[in-house]
Amino acid sequence: MSNRITLARPYARAAFQAARDAGALTEWRQYLTQAAEIAVTPEMRDLIDNPRISRPQLAELFAEIGGEAFDQRFKRFLHTLARNDRFELLPEIVAQFERLRREAEQRVHVQVTSAYPLETAEQQTLIDRLKMRFGREVDLEIEVDQSLIGGVVIRSGDEVIDGSVRGRLEQLGRQLAV
Repeated sequence: MSNRITLARPYARAAFQAARDAGALTEWRQYLTQAAEIAVTPEMRDLIDNPRISRPQLAELFAEIGGEAFDQRFKRFLHTLARNDRFELLPEIVAQFERLRREAEQRVHVQVTSAYPLETAEQQTLIDRLKMRFGREVDLEIEVDQSLIGGVVIRSGDEVIDGSVRGRLEQLGRQLAV
C-alpha cells in the first residue's frame, strides 16, 4: 500500500499545482474524483489491464467518458497518467490531492462518530471547538454508530479523542484488570 502512495505522490502534486495555477482546485477535485470512480469500475479495470488497448486509447476513453466535465488541462493530465501506466493510482492521487488542498486552504478533515445523529447546533458547537483546538477551518464528516452508547469519537489524522461511553467503559475495565 505504501508503494502505491509513494507512486501516486508526484501525480497528486502535479495535479495540485496545475489546479492551483488555473485557480480551479474545486474543479480538479471533481475531475479527479470522477476519473477515480471510472477507473475502479470492473469494465474499466479490464480495459486498463488489457495489453491490446494502447495507453493513448485508454486516455481518450477516460476523456470521452468524462466528456465536457473535463477541461483540456485535465485531459492532458490523463494522457500523462496513461503514458506512465498509472490509472490504477487514481484513488490514491485523489486522497493526496485532497490532503494538499486542505493544507493550502488551512483546513483539517475531522471524522466524528457519534452514538446518535447530531443536531445542527451541536455540529456548529463541535466545529467551533475543533477550530480552536486545531487552529484551522474544519471539514466535518459525521457517522452514527449506536454501539458507542453515548458521546463521540473524534479522529483527525493520527489524533483520536474518544469521548464515548463505550470507550470510557473499556478504559475503566482495563484499569480494573490491572
